[in-house]
Formats: sequence, structure tokens, C-alpha cells
Amino acid sequence: MNAITNGLPTQREHPFDPPAALRERGPIGRMTFPDGHDGWIVTGYRQARRILSDKRFSSAPGHKHLAFPSDRPSDLESEIPGLFEHMDPPDHTRFRRCLAGQFTVRRMRLLAERIEEITAHYADEMLRKGPTADLVSDYAVPVSSQVICELLGVPVADRERFIGDSEDLLRLDVDPRQAQASLDDLIGLTSELLLHKQAAPQDDVLSVLVTADDISFEEAVGASLLLLVAGHETTANMLSLGTYALLNNPEQLALLRADQTLMEKTVEELLRFLTIVHVGVQRSPTEDIEIDGITLHKGDTVLIHLPRANRDPEQYPDPDHLDITRGTHNHLTFSHGIHQCLGQQLARLELKIGYTALLHRFPHLRLAASEHQIPMRSDMTVYGVHALPVTW
Repeated sequence: MNAITNGLPTQREHPFDPPAALRERGPIGRMTFPDGHDGWIVTGYRQARRILSDKRFSSAPGHKHLAFPSDRPSDLESEIPGLFEHMDPPDHTRFRRCLAGQFTVRRMRLLAERIEEITAHYADEMLRKGPTADLVSDYAVPVSSQVICELLGVPVADRERFIGDSEDLLRLDVDPRQAQASLDDLIGLTSELLLHKQAAPQDDVLSVLVTADDISFEEAVGASLLLLVAGHETTANMLSLGTYALLNNPEQLALLRADQTLMEKTVEELLRFLTIVHVGVQRSPTEDIEIDGITLHKGDTVLIHLPRANRDPEQYPDPDHLDITRGTHNHLTFSHGIHQCLGQQLARLELKIGYTALLHRFPHLRLAASEHQIPMRSDMTVYGVHALPVTW
């Protein structure tokens, strides 16, 4: 059982594969966090899924440690109420119950036509600007940010503000003072918006949060901040990184162009193959728990590395190969258990529509830079590309 020392490696030898240091290890191993805490790292699919579904593992921040060497202040979000991803029941249940109706499959289907309009608009803008573009700034970010703005009830005019702040909060090497300034600005923005919604509620997620009987205003601010940052960053990076992966695997792209009924399978396989939350999720056992002969002691920090679990050869044959015919529906990209991503159906819908629009508008889309020229987001907690030059 080889131990990981000095935290989680985030630099990749290949843009689409998890760090090589995490490959040749058992499914559960020791890990020393940068602050010296001796905890565990889980890279096996079966073991990860079991822990994520076990209510004896806590998500509360008390036992969490910064997983990677970084200048980010580890306590940046520890005192913000309402960050329900860091809660256990019954507090976590309050937020999920309040928000569940806003992210149902039925509601997402009702949004499909509007998402198609948004993707078509930005694809057409790329065509007019072309024949070269940056897929990140010209398509992926504006599409995902406008969709989350309209769902939450955030004026689109505010998106440049929250996009910049989000970038600062997700950067591993951010100056602590800049991170705090960006966090304060985001809290200010969400507070202003919620005050308006409180006075005049509308049919949007922020109004639902701020008018809920069992959620305080301060908690609504934290929950809104979480939804705003996570809701656009993850989808934007999957749109751009997924396109990069398809362009880098022309035989898979040709299959998809020949049979677009493969789009849903393609989305699931890209989610598995890329797993952009590349710094993992943390849990802590509330009692001693044995898994595969290894005892995880009460209070230990357990880092579940989702990218590596999604490449477990015991679960996926030839896992390092992108195969859009695989039909992968049981991956852990959206986590598992009670903390499974609330917005996963929205993400799937955006990706399906977003990739389809690109295939339709740009039948000859190709990369306009070599692999070593494409800046990867190894320096961010959400993986992807900082820019993706394309042409057609």
C-alpha cells in the first residue's frame, strides 16, 4: 500500500488522464495531507461508492483538510452558513427538500427549448466571428453562465462579476487576500439579489430559497453562492474539455457524427472519462469502519478520488479508452448517495444540447493549436481548459 505524501498530486502527464502517481495503488491507501494530517485516499470504484452511500461517513467540515499544496486559505468557506454540500442530515435534508423541485427531470425538460435558443445564439455568434474562436470564452462560458442565471434568477448583466470571482475562488495558487475579496464580493452580490427576491419573489431558485420558512437569510446567501459557482463552472468546463476530448479522438467523433442517437451515451462517457472535479470529495467516519480489511478510524479524513474511481478497471473494461458506445450510467462524476449532485439533470441537458449545436453548426470543427499549446486547468479545483482555440 504505497502512501501519498504531501497531499494530492494535481499535475497531469496527459491532459485527459488522472496523475500517474495515483494509478499503481490499491483501492484504499494512506495519504498525508499538506498540513500533516494522516488520512486516506480511496481510488477504487466499489469502495468509493460504498463510502459515499454510507450514512456513517460525515460531510461536515470539522474533519476536512486541504488536499493539495496551495496558497488558498483552508478555512475560506468554513464559516459560511448554507453550504449544504458540507452538511449532514437533518440540516442537509432541509436544503435538498427545498430545492429538489427546482431540479427535477420534468422541469429540466421544460427548459430544453430555452437552452437550445441560448446555444444556437452563441454558436451563431462564433460563426459570425470565425473562422477561429476560443471555445471557452466564446461558447462554453457564456452558454453555461446564461443558463444558470436564468434558472436561479440572476441578471445576466452580473455574470462577468461572478465569473471572475468564481475563477479566483477555484484557483489553487490564488493570493489569500484576493480569494477573500472575491468571496466577499460574491456574498455581497447574492445578498443584494436575495433582498430583491424577498421583496418581490419570482419563479426562480433564489426566490424559493429566500422565502423558505426553515432557511435563514444568511443560509440562503451561502446556498445561492454554492449553486451559482458550481452551476456554471462545472458545465462550462465539461462543454469545452469534452469537445477537446472528442476532437482528440477523431474516430469517436466520426461515430457520433454518423449516429447522433449516440449523444446521450457520449455525454455519460465523457463525464466518466474526464471527471472534472479532480481534487475529490472528503468524508469522515463517525465510528470505526472496516472496508476490505482496512479500518478507517473515527475522525479520519478520507479523500475519495472520483477521477481515479471512474477509471477502475474492475468496473470499466479498458477504462483509459474513450468509448462513446460504452453506455456508462453508473459513474461517480456526480458523486453518489445523499450528496449526489442536485443539478446533474441540468448538466446532462446542457451538455447534450451544447455538443449537438456544435456538431450541427460546425461540421468541420478542429483544433487550432497543438496539445502543448492548450492551457489546462491543473491549477484549479475544477479541471478543464483555460482556453481552447478552434477553427473550421
